[in-house]
Amino acid sequence: MVAKNDGLSQDERDAVKQRAKELREQAKAGKNREAGTKAVLDAIAALSDEDQMLANGLHEIVTEVAPQLVPKTYYGMPGWANSDGKIVVFMQPASKFKTRYSTVGFEGTANLDDGDMWPTAFAYVSLTTETRQRLTDQVARAVS
Repeated sequence: MVAKNDGLSQDERDAVKQRAKELREQAKAGKNREAGTKAVLDAIAALSDEDQMLANGLHEIVTEVAPQLVPKTYYGMPGWANSDGKIVVFMQPASKFKTRYSTVGFEGTANLDDGDMWPTAFAYVSLTTETRQRLTDQVARAVS
């Protein structure tokens, strides 16, 4: 017997509500970098210790490699958008959806195309020298 799908999980419903709130707040703030940075740093501060470490590292990387991107939250997650306000890169914390690992995701605005198939998300559990360099390379490529 197939289980009945009752729609979105509570975590998913919470994310949708968070996104609606973000859109209202972003409409008030416009493309204000200061407001976006505060929102992203507040979102990072609300994460588990492990996710905070990963998100802070990603924030440092994006700020250094792609200073043209504007910080803004994306379904309550740290994200960075282009000048049109479209998300380019975001971090999905493991703790937000109770998953095994966090991911760094890239939206369609990211310049990652490589033939007929390419990755748009990367799982990561720590920021080593190697993972930091790989993320740096991906963010740089995404905005190239």
